[in-house]
This record gives sequence, C-alpha cells and structure tokens, in this order.
Amino acid sequence: MFSREYDVIVVGAGHAGSEAAAVSANMGASTLLVTMNLETIGQMSCNPAMGGIAKGQIVREIDALGGLSGIVSDKSAIQFKMLNLSKGPAMWSPRTQNDRMRFSEEWRMQLEAIPLLDFYQEMVVGLIVEGGKVVGVKSSLGIEIRAKAVVLTNGTFLNGLIHIGDKNFGGGRAGERASTGITGQLVDLGFESGRMKTGTPPRVDGRSLDYSKMIPQPGDVNTSKFSYSNLTTNLTNQRDCHMTYTSPEVHNLLREGFDRSPMFNGRIQSIGPRYCPSIEDKIDRFADKDRHQIFVEPEGWQTCEVYVNGFSTSLPEDVQFKALKSVAGFENVKFFRPGYAIEYDYFPPTQLKHTLETKLVDNLYFAGQINGTTGYEEAASQGMMAGINAVRKIREEESFILKRDEAYIGVLVDDLITKGTEEPYRMFTSRAEYRTLLRQDNADLRLTPRAVDLGIVTDEALKRVERKQNESEKMVQFLRDTSYDFNEMNPLLESKGSKKVTQNDKLFKVFSRPQITLDDIKTISQVKEYLEENDLNDDILEQVEVHVKYAGYIDKEKNNADKLHRLENVKIPANYDFKSIKSLSYEAREKLTKVQPVTVSQASRISGVSPSDISVLLVHMGR
Repeated sequence: MFSREYDVIVVGAGHAGSEAAAVSANMGASTLLVTMNLETIGQMSCNPAMGGIAKGQIVREIDALGGLSGIVSDKSAIQFKMLNLSKGPAMWSPRTQNDRMRFSEEWRMQLEAIPLLDFYQEMVVGLIVEGGKVVGVKSSLGIEIRAKAVVLTNGTFLNGLIHIGDKNFGGGRAGERASTGITGQLVDLGFESGRMKTGTPPRVDGRSLDYSKMIPQPGDVNTSKFSYSNLTTNLTNQRDCHMTYTSPEVHNLLREGFDRSPMFNGRIQSIGPRYCPSIEDKIDRFADKDRHQIFVEPEGWQTCEVYVNGFSTSLPEDVQFKALKSVAGFENVKFFRPGYAIEYDYFPPTQLKHTLETKLVDNLYFAGQINGTTGYEEAASQGMMAGINAVRKIREEESFILKRDEAYIGVLVDDLITKGTEEPYRMFTSRAEYRTLLRQDNADLRLTPRAVDLGIVTDEALKRVERKQNESEKMVQFLRDTSYDFNEMNPLLESKGSKKVTQNDKLFKVFSRPQITLDDIKTISQVKEYLEENDLNDDILEQVEVHVKYAGYIDKEKNNADKLHRLENVKIPANYDFKSIKSLSYEAREKLTKVQPVTVSQASRISGVSPSDISVLLVHMGR
C-alpha cells in the first residue's frame, strides 16, 4: 500500500500539486501525492498551452529553481512562439502550444521517476489538526495518513459546480466529481472562504473545420524553449494554429440564449476572470464591438480535437452550437464537448504568510486556485514555493521568500497575501514594477544560484549559469573597450538609416543605437574576430544585446530596488497592535490589522494604506 506517515502530503495533482510534490521529494522529504484520479496528473483543464505574457517568465523562473513545468512543456510542445518581440526585452514572453495528452503523460513520468514520492488515488475529505497544527489528512474511506506538513492544491474541485445553460451539476471539471468536506472544516477552524468562477470553451472536431477561411498562426521560424537545461531541445517541427472572428450574426445568435445563461439569470453570482471573459460577457460588456478574435488551437500532434480559444461560454449547448456554426470556417462544425462554467471555493490569500503557510494552522500550506489565482503557471509557481517552504519549515530552516525585484513569483505571492483578490488573479508584466530586471532571458541568472543553495538543482546547472554570466560580462566589456574604424562602420550605419560617424569610437556606443542589431554588429571585423575566438551560444549573445541596449534602464531599476530594500529591512513585530496607533487612518488600522504585514515595505503596498500612514508607522516604530 503506502506508508502511513510522511514528511509532506500534497493534496491534488494539478499544476500546483505536481510542482509541490516534485520539489518536496527532490529536496529529500518523504512525500505523498494524493489525487482523486491518477490518470489526470498535470491535466491541462483549459487551454492546451503554457506561458504567454508574464506567464512565460514564470515558467522560466520555475525551471531556473529546479521545477519541472518548463521541461514538461518543452517535451510536449507542438509550437513555440516568443510573444511581444516588437517591444523591449522586459515584455518578451515565451509560449508553447502543447499536446494535451503528452503533457499529462510527461508529468506523470517525471513524477514517477522521483524515488521519495509516493502516490495514492482517493479523495481527501478532511485534515487532522492537533493543537493548532496540521498533522495529517483523512480520506473518504476513513484512512488517516500522518504528515509533518500538508499542502492543499485543490484547484476548482472544492465544492465545484458546473453550469451549462440552465443545467448544473457537481464536478471539479468535465467528467470528474467535486471534492467535498475540506471547506466546511476550514471554515470551522476560522478561515474565511468565498466562491469564484472560471469557464472553458467547446472542444470541436478539427476534421469538420474549413481552415481555408481562417488565418494561419504559425510558430517562430527560429524556435527557443522554456528549460535552460540540456534535457530538452528546440522544436524543429510545429503545428499551426489558426485565427478567425465572430460577427454581428454570431453575437445576435448568442444573445438569443442570454435569458438561459447562468451568467445573466442569477444562477452564477461568483466573480469570473476579468481578463479572460466568456464570449457572452464580451458581447454584453463590449456591445460596440462587431467582432472578437477566435484562436483555433490543435490539442496535440495526432488528435483531431480542437480548442476554440476565445469562445469560453456557459450558454446552453444548442445556443453554443448554433452560434459557432456561423463563425467563418465553422459552418460544418461537430462538437466533441460543449463549453461550461464552473464555480468553486477559494480562500482569500490574505490569510497566508509569504511562505504560503496559513496564519491560522501551522504547517498547512495553500497553493493554486484555492488562493484565488487563475492559470497553470501561477498555480505551478505557488506549488513550488509551498513545497520548498513546507520542507524547510519541518527542518527548522529559514523560509524561502522571493522579493518583488527578484522574480515574478515574488510579485505574485506578495500581491496575493498583501492585497488579496476578489476575482481570479492573473499575472501581467504591468504588475511587476521591476520588470526590466525580471526578464525571461535572465531567470537562470537570478534564481539558479538560490536553487543550488536550497539543494534543488545540481552544481552542473550552476556552472552553466556562471559561464553565461561571465561570458556575457566579458563581451560587454570588450565592446566598451574596443574601438571601431569609422570607415568600416559608416556603410553599415548608412544602410540602417542611422547617422554616420566622423571618427573612431567604442563599439558599445554604436551598438546602443536602436537601429543597430546584434546581427549588424557581428559584421564588424573586431566583433567577427572575437566571436571566432570565443564559442558563445545564443543565450549569451542575447544577454549581451540586452545589457548594451538597456543598460540605463537596468541601472535605474536596480537603484529603485535598492530603495525598496531599505523599507524591506524594517521589520514589524509579529501581532503588532496597529489599532493602538490612533494617528493612523481608520482604514489603515483595519487593513494593517487584517494583513499583519511583516515589513514596512509590505505595509506600504496594502490597498488603503497611504504614504502618510507609512510615515506615522515609521515614527511610531522609532525610525
């Protein structure tokens, strides 16, 4: 069977649970992963894709820390794109289209290869809590399994309720039952709970579509990948996605079913994701728009199943079908399964510490949609952080917390526990005030040394990072020190529409010009000789180009981050009595008491706490 006592038990085997279980076991802790269905480990419940705007940075950060999401994504990818290449490097975001079945299979293979990780298929219906500390879980069969720490990653399964038109039924996702029991116990323990909603579009038969009426969306010609390791390779063969549009006719057909929509007739009252609205919500909110984009995404290499991205809906199946048939290319569409909405329980994340441990129950951690987030990547990163901190807590080691200038993961966790969320939280580059520092290209430089200290990744990974760091710095210095011949440089500048020079100058200076690319500078004789003498890969050259072109921005953000750290270093004692400081605003006293920030910097980010409140707090603390 399995051991009845573990260091860590992870409940749920989605993206959060899989990363939590993997990192816990890889750090040497005996770990049990409990799930209601072992066949759906790492399941892509919604779109068959990983990464995207800001999310791609998170996947790279997970990989840099020794997580598995990047490796699994690379091994199951059917298309790769680097988004936002027309913008600065802080905005570049990798994204893969994935084979849904291979993705889940690869997750299971990766997890089964970890010696200290056990698996058990059953529903967890309760926690064993003794003296304010979690010490295990109870299964639906009455089995009690003890542990030193428990990580809950229940996804959309906690009292999940699926809606299709005027029908609804319990379920965590299509074809799978909901999880019951845990919410009630947590509420009894003093936790505040709420309800959220998400949705998914229909899946259709790709053989019934007319792609000639759609716009092809191919992947990049020169592909990259998520993982910095040598365990995966760049894609050499890819599958196209396609794009089409809705129309006024489609919108009118959808409106005919609004009176039967749970979104509009009051059946659904919980809040859905603002940045991924249903098609009926888009039509209602943006009535002036006569069309919306539909992305037609293949579900894998071999299957004909297609994901209709942009057509998320909970309208009755007959309305979905009738409207979709009026979309260009979908005239003869055949459904595999209709779209649906799902409501589920979550727990406002202000009830957590930065480690994702709950404030009310020791050694209990929450990760993923239970915290009010949406998205595979956000969930996976939380799972990893919860797993790391659960192991370090039971070993009585220092907590592992990433700051806002260190990682998007740090921004995500800090946003959740400091500001909370009343709608499904999604990461964007705009949420990160230091996004020039938190680029997708340097996640390994930022985080792999930390992961080595944690014992998650090998010294070999650290050597790759150190070479990348040293060689890129060496070449940047070469460009600063080496002068070009202006007679050789001027023909290049003229061809690029850039002002000619009248004397020799440093390569760094001319490379800084926006019109001059890395490929351009490679044609200059001194650079050509340097590259012939030094075997530099694309990752190193990318670092060089970013540092040359954005040196001023990078330095400015580093200075701003240093200022932030001064307030981060001003610690607030535990259980601080903010209500006794009468010169604070009433709202600040209430918010500070609820969140219980651990630093003045965190306090300054709480909604409703003004700069004058922070000044009062600093004076009261003798600063």
